[in-house]
Amino acid sequence: MLQRAEGKGTIVGGGSMSTQDELPHEWIDDQGKAGDDACSPRRGESGSLGEYDLGDSSLALEPSVLDTTHLFPLMETKLYKRRWVMLFLFSAYSMSNAFMWLQYGIISNIFMRFYNIDNLAIDWLSMIYFLTYIPLILPVMWLLDNRGIRDVVVVGAAFNCVGAWIKTGTAAPNMFAMTFFGQFVCSVATVYVLGIPSRLASLWFGQQEVSTACSIGVLGNQLGIAIGFLVPPIIVPNVDDMDELAYHISIMFYITAGVATVIFVLVVILFQERPEIPPTQAQAQARSIPPDEYSYTASIMRLLCNKPFMLLVISYGLNVGCFYAVSTLLNRMIIEHYPGEEVNAGRIGLTIVIAGMVGSLICGIWLDKTKTYKQTTLVVYFLSLVGMLIYAFTLNLGHMWVVFVTSGALGFFMTGYLPLGFEFAVELTYPESEGTSSGLLNCSAQVFGIIFTICQGKIIDAWGTLTGNIFLCIFLLIGTVMTGFIKSDLRRQKANLQAEQAASKMTADVEGGVSLPVTQKEVKL
Repeated sequence: MLQRAEGKGTIVGGGSMSTQDELPHEWIDDQGKAGDDACSPRRGESGSLGEYDLGDSSLALEPSVLDTTHLFPLMETKLYKRRWVMLFLFSAYSMSNAFMWLQYGIISNIFMRFYNIDNLAIDWLSMIYFLTYIPLILPVMWLLDNRGIRDVVVVGAAFNCVGAWIKTGTAAPNMFAMTFFGQFVCSVATVYVLGIPSRLASLWFGQQEVSTACSIGVLGNQLGIAIGFLVPPIIVPNVDDMDELAYHISIMFYITAGVATVIFVLVVILFQERPEIPPTQAQAQARSIPPDEYSYTASIMRLLCNKPFMLLVISYGLNVGCFYAVSTLLNRMIIEHYPGEEVNAGRIGLTIVIAGMVGSLICGIWLDKTKTYKQTTLVVYFLSLVGMLIYAFTLNLGHMWVVFVTSGALGFFMTGYLPLGFEFAVELTYPESEGTSSGLLNCSAQVFGIIFTICQGKIIDAWGTLTGNIFLCIFLLIGTVMTGFIKSDLRRQKANLQAEQAASKMTADVEGGVSLPVTQKEVKL
């Protein structure tokens, strides 16, 4: 079979095609079938994607069932260079919001003295992010499915900007209630952030880069956390003069508000809903589902009945909940063993997140290369447990360099796990909305984040940091075991593979002299 390479004017061999970039997207088989699942109602009568029923985890779609007796044209697929602009804008917005989550907690002892409040009150300035997420995630997921990703990102950036400006007027000892309200408004913006990376990656990026794109989206949030660990201890020193302290706090708030405003303006001007032509066959098929055949409530019920996904929801919540607790209480744990080391506490937090950013990026690239979702998730989860155990037993040794090393190892795996959970969830739940699956994962993380932060804080006060960290290790062990029981049913990969297999079989059967164009390509803005 001869195929003309598009735009090159040369003839190249093309008996079979192994990647989507090489796929001639003109024909596909409509004979992939699957069994019924009583628990899972489908979209419309057939609940199919194109003609593929990709319902529950027991439904395995094998390429061997392809039959070229029934063919229909496929949608064209393209990759747009502006996809990187969308990813950058979202990452910047996520970074700004994550910074404001930790700007109080990492210098908690300073804000406790400034506002004359106790440990629990300062912890709630962080935990309000978790609490707000739980009741608002379902309405925001509905908004994402019905209004689209642009409206969600714009509204979230607006909340982020407004909350930042509210806090600019709270640099006074009697303004704790108002600063809490500003933090609450910023926490609402978080609901519009956390479920976006996997959805954005699926809408804009190709099959061989979708996991990397999701990882970069998560990196924006992690970068904000890193800056939140590093910058507040530098801008707000632990000084005795309250007027001087108020001045430094005010400077931090105004810088934050300015950055949030610039990001909001850029999002309004530049951020787009989705590319005109989908990037993958999975997205092309998803777009073919008529909107009136999609039920948001039915989608939620299908996810709740998906046993592998629900195991992932719980195990993801346990891991990320532990990370939230460690991040929120890091200042208290470091100051207990190393008094006066507020700046180093921030640097340790920075080490955790920077190492996690490297881990996230490596894991995303690894997934794109290997597609070993369950194996990678399980290994990283287990190493998170190992890292937490080492951190727990070395924190009180009195050597700051040891804490930096163990914190970096912990962050590499625990924070690196975040994009793995998102991408594994999309695979297990395709063709359901990526925002819905990510939202349920994050809801679990917020619930466990509140529980673990409160419980570990009480345990630290009563029995010390070692006992508190062992408490988290127990739940990481439980999560590791649960991850081992997740059945790896990679539905999105099966959909893409079926498209490739069908097209390859078709090209082998077409008589010589027919030129099938390669339609997935990089196009300019």
